[in-house]
Amino acid sequence: MLDILLSFPIFSFFFSSTNSLSTSLNLLFFYVTWSSLILAHKPLNIQVYGTLAIRVLAFLLPSLVFLLFDTLLPSLAVSIKHGGSSALPPRNVSILARTTLLAVFNILLATAIEAGASYGLSYLSVALKSPTMSPFTSSTTLPLPFAIVKQLGLLYLSRELLTYYIHRAILHSHVPNWMRRLPFRSTSSASRRTKKATSRIARQHASYAHHRSAPPFALLAAADHPLPFLLMRSAPMFLPAALIIHPHLLVYFLFLLLTTFEDTMTMSGYTIVPGIIMGGIARRNAAHYGAGHCGSGSGNYGAWGLLDWMGGTGLGGSGTDLKEDVRDEAIKHRVRERSTRKAGEVGDAVKGGIDGMRKGRGKGRRRGSDD
Repeated sequence: MLDILLSFPIFSFFFSSTNSLSTSLNLLFFYVTWSSLILAHKPLNIQVYGTLAIRVLAFLLPSLVFLLFDTLLPSLAVSIKHGGSSALPPRNVSILARTTLLAVFNILLATAIEAGASYGLSYLSVALKSPTMSPFTSSTTLPLPFAIVKQLGLLYLSRELLTYYIHRAILHSHVPNWMRRLPFRSTSSASRRTKKATSRIARQHASYAHHRSAPPFALLAAADHPLPFLLMRSAPMFLPAALIIHPHLLVYFLFLLLTTFEDTMTMSGYTIVPGIIMGGIARRNAAHYGAGHCGSGSGNYGAWGLLDWMGGTGLGGSGTDLKEDVRDEAIKHRVRERSTRKAGEVGDAVKGGIDGMRKGRGKGRRRGSDD
């Protein structure tokens, strides 16, 4: 799996040199590597091994490292955790072992279901002679920069929409008012069965992901009941890509890598998560899990907080949505500028004083030599 993941040219392209000659050589090498990979392996195999490798390398291994740090060095971890000691994972070995096994099982289950869905769509695409039904574009042609930006934007937008409404309406059974007025939400038996199933899924999510009212640790991103995990962590990424957007397979891998790494960092509970977006998501996740599953205190359902801001479901305090994140980062930037300016002024004053002392000493030596 590792060699297939590392051979994907799009990852190296983003870290390649800006020199035109070296960039051209890198692109040529990437094209040859990707073409060889496509010609030597079935696209479905590349998708399965690549997806599994990304989830292992970008989530499972870093989460286990964070877990070891939190349990072996709790005195250091508590100082950089949202919520302090309440955010530390339990130190019971059997509980941690079950949590780890559940996370591994969910990762394998999501990968297997996505592979089965991709195989079914590809089979229908061939049987119906409809290339548009194929979930991903897996040609030897590399995606152009404009296509990468466009497809990533659509994938992120669909992920935000699905994550927010699935998290709010199903996993927490808080149906927005505008959804209550839809015609299919009636008092029929089908509606009652849907409500009952939603309540059952919400209880499963509450008993696994929200079994404690405290900020999360990274492994909890996958240590949920399998059904809520698939709805929360797999469906918003895979379904829009496979059914509507049909991105290039390399773009999907890049999107999956970015979102998986984002989930790992923002579910870690650390206060030192860098960046405007990820730092704000980490604060919102800490507030969401710290508030518990039920009650008026629950909120922060979206991935980036944009829909929480628009829907009024952001929890109180600093960093409740993307707008607050940008404002806080702007304030920090101004504070850093002022500190740098003051440090520069102090440095100039000290330098001027030293220069003045040197000039005074030089004049004193010249007077002594004249005498």
